[in-house]
Amino acid sequence: MRDRIVAIVGYDRAELLDIACITTTLGMANHMGARRPYRAVVATPGGRPIELHSGLTLGGQQSLERLSGPLDTLIVAGGLGHEDAAADLRLVGHVRRLAVLTRRVASVCTGANVLAAAGLLDGRRVTTHWAFADGIAARYPKVTVDPEPIYIRDGNVATSGGVTSALDLALAFVEEDHGADVARRVSRHLVTYLQRPGSQAQMSIFTAAPPPDNDIVRRMVDYVASHLDEDLSTASLAAHAGIGQRHLNRLFTHHTGQSAGQYVRRARAEAAANLLTSTSLPVAGVARRCGFGSAEALRLAFAQLYGTSPSQYRTTQGRRSAR
Repeated sequence: MRDRIVAIVGYDRAELLDIACITTTLGMANHMGARRPYRAVVATPGGRPIELHSGLTLGGQQSLERLSGPLDTLIVAGGLGHEDAAADLRLVGHVRRLAVLTRRVASVCTGANVLAAAGLLDGRRVTTHWAFADGIAARYPKVTVDPEPIYIRDGNVATSGGVTSALDLALAFVEEDHGADVARRVSRHLVTYLQRPGSQAQMSIFTAAPPPDNDIVRRMVDYVASHLDEDLSTASLAAHAGIGQRHLNRLFTHHTGQSAGQYVRRARAEAAANLLTSTSLPVAGVARRCGFGSAEALRLAFAQLYGTSPSQYRTTQGRRSAR
């Protein structure tokens, strides 16, 4: 079985984390049981070493000009050198050429500028680093730039936000290619969240409120966010915290205004809301991913929190996000 060839396009003043988040995640997936392993190569102009934004030098493994398909994934890294890269007609031309030979095209951070210059983002909704979103939107009026999501999938093109969002994008690719179990094992070895939803609501329970002052509650809130599909009963959380269930509920009520069980239910519903508007997972799949026992359990939680069904929420909020 042939390897999945993943080409990462680098250039002078690219960001090392943009590249490393991708290569490390895919390399870890190979060790975690990926059925068809990845073979990542860094492609640079002329195959020469590139001077990274951090001052380090990264050797090119493949000449961008000589790279040929078919490729599984083509990813353009971001970095402060993105404007020069987008103005390099030869580099942009080869990205355009390779995109035709690739199953999946993506960018990290300001790498979206290069994809846009190649005309690969015309008519699509995309994201990029929030600090550069307005500039890219002004330069490419055919592209709809949304700076809020962590990453966006539009057809076979994926774009991600700033720097470490590459980790979320890579985990999404691993799950798509090899299933949730492999992605979960990769995330645990990387000591990161399983996967942040690609699109996070402005008033998300994970971002809107400041972290609780109490250390126990703060640890449990973090635990809930990264283990939504596991046992989050009050008994289980209390065991993880090393305290009794009543004490845990008193702490949660005092510091979050909700019991532990109420907090978990809301967290799962909000995560499901994000997945409904940022992925094409069926409702039953979203329910499983977020720890609901069934699609019906998700429907009941949605009715209570949002006053609508998951399917209706996906229809209305998905259209709003697109706008």
